[in-house]
Amino acid sequence: MIPAYLSGRTRVKICGFTQVEDAACAVALGADALGLVFYGPSPRNVSIGQAQAIAAAVPAFVTVVGLFVDAEPALVREICAGVRIDLLQFHGVETPEYCADFGRPFIKALRMKPGVDVGTEARRYAGAAGLLLDAYQPGEQGGTGMTFDWRRAETDCGLPLILAGGLTPANVRVALGTAKPYAVDVSSGVERERKGIKDHDKMAAFLREVYEFDYARRDSAL
Repeated sequence: MIPAYLSGRTRVKICGFTQVEDAACAVALGADALGLVFYGPSPRNVSIGQAQAIAAAVPAFVTVVGLFVDAEPALVREICAGVRIDLLQFHGVETPEYCADFGRPFIKALRMKPGVDVGTEARRYAGAAGLLLDAYQPGEQGGTGMTFDWRRAETDCGLPLILAGGLTPANVRVALGTAKPYAVDVSSGVERERKGIKDHDKMAAFLREVYEFDYARRDSAL
């Protein structure tokens, strides 16, 4: 049996990188995954050239995640052919069949509007590597800085849950204690005034809060 203090480590994904130096800093701080946005309307959207440069700064055992929103399949395939993408993230209304069609591990984002049932969606997307729970804001596809009721996270749904939506260094410990997710995903909560530009001190503070939560949980289990 895996000891509780080992099995309980929270993974951290930081999303929306547009600069190589920010990605390198996140890696040095200990982030488990880095997200690249391939969605034209987003201020965090990156070109293939930008993505290639950022991915080149990511070493082995750190996951590069490609985020898409209802993209044409040809675009997803073009990005996957030209950029190191370890994991796909689908943030629109993509069907399970669409998500599985690229032959790569994927996570499916759920915008947690009223009526969304995590257990039902977990059964629908049973082939996913995890479900990402994000805040619902009409007309927006994520990165809004908004939160949702973390009590709606259903940890026994059968899939790993990634908690997103409005997380910051100031609230992530409360979010972890409430939702008990497998991982957390932060974007706007560790940015400077300009979207897509990361604040290195905020990234460090966010990761420190997660680590200290995990240490406290480990110590209580010993």
